[in-house]
Amino acid sequence: MGTLYLVATPIGNMEDITLRALRTLKECDAVLAEDTRVTRRLLDRYEIDRPAISCHEHTDDAKLASLVARLSAGESFAYVTDAGTPGLSDPGNKLVSLTLAAGVAVVPVPGPSALGAIISVAGIDMREFIFKGFPPHKKGRETFFRYVAESELPVVYYESPHRVIKNLGLLATLAPEKRIILGRELTKMFEETVRGTAAEVGARFESEPSKVKGEFVIVAYTGDIVKEL
Repeated sequence: MGTLYLVATPIGNMEDITLRALRTLKECDAVLAEDTRVTRRLLDRYEIDRPAISCHEHTDDAKLASLVARLSAGESFAYVTDAGTPGLSDPGNKLVSLTLAAGVAVVPVPGPSALGAIISVAGIDMREFIFKGFPPHKKGRETFFRYVAESELPVVYYESPHRVIKNLGLLATLAPEKRIILGRELTKMFEETVRGTAAEVGARFESEPSKVKGEFVIVAYTGDIVKEL
């Protein structure tokens, strides 16, 4: 039997890759990648000469079965997403499920995570929280934000630049008292953490459209505003 390694990769700053992650990528038989073009840039940066095989949410069952068969026959693969820790709002769960069902070992190689990064600088009690991934694009969007609005626990979710302002506006309408901690460009040169009500944070980015890019990670909570750290 081989092993499937779930390898966390940088979410922005390429120096955040761990020594263990680099060793695993070098020693595995192939790298299964959400987007081989993105992963190839990482492999080339660290001179890792391993084949990259596409494996994403649209990969058909026949290809997944063939990958699991290779694992069962003794090959070892590293699975990576475009950025961050596999299994957090990405298409790796089906591959992991099939691999486990075949009796093949699945091993995490932890590292960068936008979720972990925003929690570490939140400055509020995060011993209990709810993680919701990405909000639905259309159907279920208002239900999603009603859940966020009504939650007594902090809710963490990811957001795209195409919908962040609109969705902050919806949250401000549903729960004007909710406070926001928003991480932008985390680990990169121009990273920032913005704090305030949903309306205030939304207005901030409406006035600075050049900053509405990349993925955002947001904590919505009820309580006093935490001053900028």
